[in-house]
Amino acid sequence: MSVTEVRRRLGRFGVWIAPATLLATPVAVQREQFARIEALGYGSFWTGETPAGHPISSREILTQLGVLLAATERLVAGAGIANVTQRSPGAAHGGAAALAEAYPGRLVLGLGGQGGPRPLAALRDYLAAMDRAAATILPEVGYPRVLAALGPKALGLARESADGAHPFLQPVEHTRIAREALGSGPLLVPHQALVLDEDPGSARETLRAIMRSVGTAGSPYIASYRRLGYGDADLAGERSDRLVDAVLAWGDEDAVARRLRDHLDAGADHVLLHPLAGDLTGAVDQLERLAPRLRAAA
Repeated sequence: MSVTEVRRRLGRFGVWIAPATLLATPVAVQREQFARIEALGYGSFWTGETPAGHPISSREILTQLGVLLAATERLVAGAGIANVTQRSPGAAHGGAAALAEAYPGRLVLGLGGQGGPRPLAALRDYLAAMDRAAATILPEVGYPRVLAALGPKALGLARESADGAHPFLQPVEHTRIAREALGSGPLLVPHQALVLDEDPGSARETLRAIMRSVGTAGSPYIASYRRLGYGDADLAGERSDRLVDAVLAWGDEDAVARRLRDHLDAGADHVLLHPLAGDLTGAVDQLERLAPRLRAAA
């Protein structure tokens, strides 16, 4: 399937929900909420996967996406991301190809989570091994791959060895830089955390709770924020309001919708809404409130 066809199927806006939220949600409830998301007009649903030993567990991502695909008729299922430490390259291709064969045109496989002293080299080798596996495992079945990419080298790998990039928890200025690095052809699917809350204190606290775990010293997120011009004063302690406000879309429906459209103006193909809520139903409630504001941009 061509990147042009993927863009058409995705539309402008999709949904990203944390794996811990889905782990806590019975499948029967998931099916109901997936149907709601589809009916609201969103083009995709994405979730992630934690590595073995992580303090927060998750469902196995390809199985989770299979539940989504079976419960809906047109939603594109996105892995954002399938953790490469969880399965061999052959297993990653075999599982993704099986879903893509069963649901043609409805899968985007995001990959990342590699560790070690040379993570990009390891990811490049992983992608090459997937390509070798594809020569013998369902070779006629294709699906797009995107990479969890923040820095220039990772974006370069996404341009050269994948179909695009899926940046996570980044400001709009990163979307602009990522588009310039990728060029016009590859997919660019940024994640946008949001909360429909007009109180600055409580809105910002929802994101600070997340940044305490993912924004630790030495993480790729901190490195990315520094490249974007955020300094020690922004990154210390609870993070500055300046950084939080750049990463989190908060306020009323109009304010959040403006931020989402800013990503499109900066070069995104498809923007993933991540409503910060206590459960899946609460997240979809926020998506329902936003849907009318997004239809014009879609």
